[in-house]
Amino acid sequence: MRLNKHISDTGACSRREADRLIGEGRVTVNGMRARVGAEVGEGDTVMIDGQALLQRTTAPGKRRHVYIALHKPVGITCTTEASVKGNIVDFVDHRERIFPIGRLDKDSEGLILLTSNGDIVNAILRAENKLEKEYLVTVNHAVSQEVLRGMSRGVPIHGQTTLPCRTSPLGKFGFRIILVQGLNRQIRLMAAHFKLRVKQLIRVRIGPVKLAHLKPGQWRNLTDAELRGLLPGQAEF
Repeated sequence: MRLNKHISDTGACSRREADRLIGEGRVTVNGMRARVGAEVGEGDTVMIDGQALLQRTTAPGKRRHVYIALHKPVGITCTTEASVKGNIVDFVDHRERIFPIGRLDKDSEGLILLTSNGDIVNAILRAENKLEKEYLVTVNHAVSQEVLRGMSRGVPIHGQTTLPCRTSPLGKFGFRIILVQGLNRQIRLMAAHFKLRVKQLIRVRIGPVKLAHLKPGQWRNLTDAELRGLLPGQAEF
């Protein structure tokens, strides 16, 4: 198997990103610096920056469909349109045809789910499911308790008032917010309502799925427990 595909299959990063890391001399195979286009076999030890690659959370072929969690970097667009430079499908470069579940602004980073199973997208996104989405936000001015209370009660955007949500402070210039909605640029518009400009926005959780230690550009397969939390009652995945 090609080294870049092996790295991608473990969920460390896309094949394109793997080639970049190989070219920079950050990848070794059995202790030797790897070259772009190298092949690897069963039993070979592949390391990035001296760290052994994590293996798949499930064996290949166990599931009918692909379900992955990606740490989307800033600058990647959540679209399947091949004409859009920096689209998320080309970025992940998965061997299966996958697409994002929901969206995350181009200027934001963090957790987004992708799948090859179109039948479950609406089931996950339906508003009545009230799937929590958790974000860490940094803004340009100090955040008061009054502002946080105002956000939690609801803010007028897009001709409607946002649903009640949960907020808590994160230092002087940041806050944590947990939503069950997914309106376009919702958090940025909520902050703007209080004269705040978002400088950094990271989504760290979608329902039972956490960003945890994934670095920007890395992805992993969802576990069975995570899928059961996203799709209660589903017999197979």
